[in-house]
Amino acid sequence: MNDLTMQAQRLAVVLEEDPDAAATLSLQLRTLGMESRYCRHGQHLIGEVMARRPQLVIMALEFGQQDGISMLRRLAECGYRGRVLLLSGVERKIVRIAERLGQALGLQMLASLDKPMRLIELRECLEALAPVLPPGDVPAPMPPCRIEELDRAFARQEITLHYQPQFELASGRLSGVEALVRWAHPEAGLLVPGRFLPLLTPDQNRHLTRRVLQLALEDAAGWRRAGLSLSLSVNVTADDLMCPELLSLVSEARCSAGDAPVVLEITETAAMEDELLGSEVAARLHLGGLEVSVDDFGVGFSSLARLQLLPISELKVDRSFVSRLLEDAQDAAIVEAVALLGRRLGIRVVAEGVEDLACLASLERYGCTHVQGFGLARPMPAADIMALAGTQSPMRASRAASGASPGSTP
Repeated sequence: MNDLTMQAQRLAVVLEEDPDAAATLSLQLRTLGMESRYCRHGQHLIGEVMARRPQLVIMALEFGQQDGISMLRRLAECGYRGRVLLLSGVERKIVRIAERLGQALGLQMLASLDKPMRLIELRECLEALAPVLPPGDVPAPMPPCRIEELDRAFARQEITLHYQPQFELASGRLSGVEALVRWAHPEAGLLVPGRFLPLLTPDQNRHLTRRVLQLALEDAAGWRRAGLSLSLSVNVTADDLMCPELLSLVSEARCSAGDAPVVLEITETAAMEDELLGSEVAARLHLGGLEVSVDDFGVGFSSLARLQLLPISELKVDRSFVSRLLEDAQDAAIVEAVALLGRRLGIRVVAEGVEDLACLASLERYGCTHVQGFGLARPMPAADIMALAGTQSPMRASRAASGASPGSTP
C-alpha cells in the first residue's frame, strides 16, 4: 500500500458551514487518529474527494443555498467509494430520507449523528470503518463469487446456519430462534448473506431456501430431543411463499422435528405488495400449521386493511425504531403504535435490534411480547443454543440487578 493510500485511509473531508462546529469536529477526529480537511462549499468538497479519495466524508444536511441531499447525488456521480457520515440538527424524518437516498445511490452510509457531536458517539460510529477497502477502489465481493462456485458451495455443504436468540419479554426466557444463513467459504471464512445472496439465480435461491429449512428443522429436532422446545423463524421471499412445494417440504421436515413451531418471515414490502399472499397459498400455509411473520415492520408503507386480512401471526418492529427508542420520541411513538396494533389484532409483536437493555422496560410497557438483538445475545451456532438456554438470560440478570421481578424460570 503506497503512502497516498495510507493517507487517504486516515483522512476525513468535512463539509460544514459553521467553522466552530468544524473546528470541534476536527479536534475530535484527531483525538481518534484521523486527519481532516475542512470545506465550506459543496464544490470544494467534490474537488477534495476527487483529488484525495478520503476514507470518510462528513457533512451537514443544511448549509448555505445547498443541502446535503443534493450533495449525496454529487458524491455518487463522482464515484466516491468511501463512507459517508451525516450530521444534522434537522428533524429525524429528513435524516432518514437522506440515509435511504444515499444507500439507494450506492453510497456506504454510516449511522448519522446529531449536533452537537459527542466524542464517544463519534468513536462508536468510526468503529464501522475498520476494516475497509482502499477508498479509491470500487468495492467487489471478496472472493469473487461465480454461479459455479455457489453451486459447489451447495454440493460441499458449505452453507451453514447461525441462530439469533429471541426472548419472551414478560419472563425473560429463551422462546425461539431466527435462522440466519452463512457461507463457510474455504478461503474467505464465514460470509454473511449480504456477500452472496444478491448473486443467487432464482433456482439457486429456491435451493438455498430448501437447504436452510432442512438444516434449521434438523437443529430444532436435536434441541427438542434434548428437552428444549423453541419456535423457529426462517426468512423467505415472496416467491418462496408462492411455491407450491414449500408447504409439503416444511410439513415433511416438521414430522422429524416433532412439530416444532415454524414461523416464515417475509419483509413488509413483499408482504404488502404481493396480492397472492392473501389468497390460496397463504391460507394453506396457515391451515398447515405454519405461521407468517412480517419482518422490518414500519419501514414500508403498509395497507392496514390488507394486514387485517392476511393470516399473519407476528409483526417484527424494525431495529431502526428500537435502537433510538430512548432518544427519539417519534421512534418511541411508532414502536408503541405497532405494539398496540398487534395487541388489538391478536398478533405477537417482536422488537428487533435491542442493544441497550435499558429499553426493555419501555418495550414491555408498550406491549411488545418478544425481543431480540445483540444486547441480549448475538447470532450463534446451533450447539451454543442449548448452553444459552441453561444459563440466566441477560434480561433476567438485568432485572435481578435492578431489583425487578425475575419472571419465570426458563
